[in-house]
Amino acid sequence: MVRTFKVNSSHYSIQILLFSIIHLTIANCKIKEHNGEKNKFIFQLITANFLSNYLYATDLQKIAREQIGILSETIPGSEEDTAAKIALGNKIFRDNKLSSNHVQSCLTCHPLDGNAAGMDRQSTSRGTFGQIGKRNTPTILNVGYLPIIFWDGRRDSLYNQAIDPFLNPLEMSLPSEAELLTRIQNDSSYTSFFANAFPESPNPSIHSIRLTLAAFERSLKSKSKFDDFLENNVLSLNKSELDGLNLFLDVGCTNCHSTSLLGGSQFAKLDSVYSYNISDTGRAEFTGKHEDKFFFKVPPLRNVALTAPYFHDGSVPTLKEAVRRMNYYNLNRQINESEIELITSFLRSLSDKTKVN
Repeated sequence: MVRTFKVNSSHYSIQILLFSIIHLTIANCKIKEHNGEKNKFIFQLITANFLSNYLYATDLQKIAREQIGILSETIPGSEEDTAAKIALGNKIFRDNKLSSNHVQSCLTCHPLDGNAAGMDRQSTSRGTFGQIGKRNTPTILNVGYLPIIFWDGRRDSLYNQAIDPFLNPLEMSLPSEAELLTRIQNDSSYTSFFANAFPESPNPSIHSIRLTLAAFERSLKSKSKFDDFLENNVLSLNKSELDGLNLFLDVGCTNCHSTSLLGGSQFAKLDSVYSYNISDTGRAEFTGKHEDKFFFKVPPLRNVALTAPYFHDGSVPTLKEAVRRMNYYNLNRQINESEIELITSFLRSLSDKTKVN
């Protein structure tokens, strides 16, 4: 695919380019003084290669901004989030006492501390009594941007989703909302947190629990090399990552993995030569519609390299194998093994820079 290169006009990128040219010019003068015409020719090749790569990256940056978009600094719904609400939500998120037998919290399946990337890396998570979950646990990083919650889309906001894990019999197994509220009301360690978060109405309620959990989850934003590339640093991706991005765009991965999250905004039927759990009919279980059978939310790809295993049933252990399987699903053309490697290289650039999992 032949591209027409256009130099990006961002001040930051131009400064890098000018600095590099000046640096190479000084080096060239020294080469000419000491090593003669042979090294001058080598310098010219290096300079030409640098400029070619720079223009290639700049062109891809422009296309990626148009087809994917820069992730907004502001998460929808966060306008009234405060540090006090986030702190309270964090406390609830980590509280083992809010599971049926006091051994599990939201953090159990969505670990965040240290290098953890917001999911437990199990095919399906286990509940508080060892129950095996039905679907793979997604990362909670960037969840605040999602218009669709859960693989089957049964929730459309963090507020509506917030207490589901506490009541789900395959997760924390509390019998009712009233039990969740009673446990929090009877724990004096929450008193000051609710007073700080809701000074005009400090008594705990299901409404305030939902608000604070949603506020905390909206605070879980990640930042990757790819974000740097889109925002201001055209040199942040290496050549294989750029080539992988180019392929990702060219073969049509953004047909499904669209918008700034690279997914998460639509449903797709997983028609494939590969077999998945046919007892899980996906979105149809929520809507009751036959036409929704085997449709699942298209997962967002940010942090995908950190969140194996893959697909709704967690049946695929490696990122490369997941890309290989997508080779048979709605692409403009099939890709070969070397191209799979390049796309995998690009996908790794979507990882939060502080996480390794």
